[in-house]
Amino acid sequence: MVWSRFRRGRTAAPRLPLPGPCGHRRHTLRTERLLLYTPETTLDLAAAAAAASDPEAQRWLGWGDIIVADADVRAALLRLRPGDIGDTGGTGAPPTSRLLQNLLARPFEPHVGDGAEVLVGVRLDDGRYAGCTMLHPDTGEIGGWLAPEARGLGLGAELFRAAAVLGHGHLGMRTVRAGHEPENTASGRALAKAGFVAADGPPRHTLPNGREIDARWLERTTTTPLTHCRGAGRLPA
Repeated sequence: MVWSRFRRGRTAAPRLPLPGPCGHRRHTLRTERLLLYTPETTLDLAAAAAAASDPEAQRWLGWGDIIVADADVRAALLRLRPGDIGDTGGTGAPPTSRLLQNLLARPFEPHVGDGAEVLVGVRLDDGRYAGCTMLHPDTGEIGGWLAPEARGLGLGAELFRAAAVLGHGHLGMRTVRAGHEPENTASGRALAKAGFVAADGPPRHTLPNGREIDARWLERTTTTPLTHCRGAGRLPA
């Protein structure tokens, strides 16, 4: 995948990356309302982290110390569109602006080996960061989250469906899996709408912050021929 430029037009129009073919461990996918792509810069990663750094998301994810803790920085990141740091909505004081400039200037190199495949999602209607999904090629497990303003709109199903397509159609995986806390009904509904069904799995799970939770597992298996894209890198056995 190559991001050669951004779609430009009238000021009000979204500035979206123009996708090229997958390649060099980079992928691009599109759903009805989302464009998902392998991060190009550390700004993409920071925005993805900001999307899940609020207390509501961390109740389920439990990242601990790796969140974007500053609420003003989170807000500034989530108002941005990829490659656009000109509009911080008035909260971008000089230190914040310099931070965003530095993040934008640092290219992101996809992981090699057993690293997770990460896709950042932006909304097609306004071009702003909407969330993130990831898939671990060694286990087939997926995860994902949405930014606060992207929740409650049915985008979770699109996000998880894209992760499944990444596994089936880009990485050649027959089955992908996901786990969630039973009380997290929003994730359960989104996974079900994305074609996941109940599956066996460990009944307990420990979050990164050490909190142990009950776990419910689902999986999605395809019967269509598996394919690998040029960005697949090391292929699963």
